[in-house]
Amino acid sequence: MSAAEVLVSHPQVARCLPEEEQQPCKPYCVVKNTGLHSSSGLATAGFRTAKYIPEEWMQNNVSKLCRSLADRDSAGNTRHESSALMVERAKLTLGTQANSTKKLGERLQDIFFWKSELQREIEDLLAETELLLERQRRLEVALDANETAIFISTDNLQNRDRRQGPDLVLDAVEGELLKEVDLIQNVQGVLKRTLDQVVTQLRKNRDAKELLEMDWSDKYEAYKIDVKAGGLNNQSTNIQFHPNSSKFEDNSSTPESWAQATHCNIYKAEQERMNSINLRSLADNVLQETSEDLREQYDRVNAAFSKRLEEFFDAKAKLDHHLRKILEQISAQERNITNLKKAIKDKEAPLKVAQTRLYERTYRPNVELTRDPAQMNLVCEVGEITESIALLQEKLKEAQLSLQNMEITRMTLEQEIAIKANSIFIDSEKCLKHRERYPTVVRLAGYQ
Repeated sequence: MSAAEVLVSHPQVARCLPEEEQQPCKPYCVVKNTGLHSSSGLATAGFRTAKYIPEEWMQNNVSKLCRSLADRDSAGNTRHESSALMVERAKLTLGTQANSTKKLGERLQDIFFWKSELQREIEDLLAETELLLERQRRLEVALDANETAIFISTDNLQNRDRRQGPDLVLDAVEGELLKEVDLIQNVQGVLKRTLDQVVTQLRKNRDAKELLEMDWSDKYEAYKIDVKAGGLNNQSTNIQFHPNSSKFEDNSSTPESWAQATHCNIYKAEQERMNSINLRSLADNVLQETSEDLREQYDRVNAAFSKRLEEFFDAKAKLDHHLRKILEQISAQERNITNLKKAIKDKEAPLKVAQTRLYERTYRPNVELTRDPAQMNLVCEVGEITESIALLQEKLKEAQLSLQNMEITRMTLEQEIAIKANSIFIDSEKCLKHRERYPTVVRLAGYQ
């Protein structure tokens, strides 16, 4: 290829000129000085080789002009489009930024709403937990009071086992005491089960509160971050490029799942709070009913004690009365025995006189030893005195036997009186006095 063919490299540039400036272009050929009749000779051969002709020079100028005009038009269009694009994109960027700021504001409102709901539920759950803790303390106080009550009841039973003789009887008092012990044991079982439920519910309340606090803490941090992000603007000094920040994290949640997660946490906390309220109501009912039942049984036991003590006092009074009568009879019988002995003693002299008379009269001689009225009367006198002595001795034996019996009765009465006094002392001093330390209905209900 010749140099002329290389330079004419834009045969279509003329099409870029306006129609009034376009002129038909003639095809030009490179002059080749190679003919037989060429004017060139050997002397000018080096000056005429590979040179353009004037038409080629003109065509080259026209091509450059066309190319310049086309470039200028393209540059003008590019500037115009660039200006419109910059205005459009500036407006779009500002609008998008304003919309992002608005969305951040809406997001802050959503976070604030759920944070407020979490805060409210945390406060409600905390207040409910404090109330349930108070029920726990009441249950513990009630259990402690029941320990005192069962100690008193068992101590009463142990003391009453020290009753003596016939007073060691399964009476109404012991029956009521046994009922009281059974009731206290049943109440202790109910209180312990309720206390275990309260402890378990307190743990659930704390777990739910911890879950809410973690959620609230996360929202607090997110709220601070979004407040900081929403406060950024184009004039902020702490903005910079973060090329990889626009991608979504693999563990990111959707707004629906985000709201649902918080709603589930609040719902679970509300459920635990309602369970706590119901359990607190149950604990109140248990404390009230058990305290009332225990005090009613306490009153029944005391009434049985009072009735039994009345019976003891009445029996002891009757025994004392009979003892006094027996002592009077013993004293009278002792005097009677003394009198009988004296009477028997007094019969000795008349008997001696009568017998001595009879003995002396046995010495009457011969026919004088006769059964005269005097003899017969003396014999009758001796028989009468002997009979009187026998009767008096028999009556003395009866009186002595009666005295022995009365002495036995006296000892029996004194023993029974001592037994009754011991029973009265046990029931009144060892039992009823001790029962004055029985917990009040207020303490049995769990109050200090």
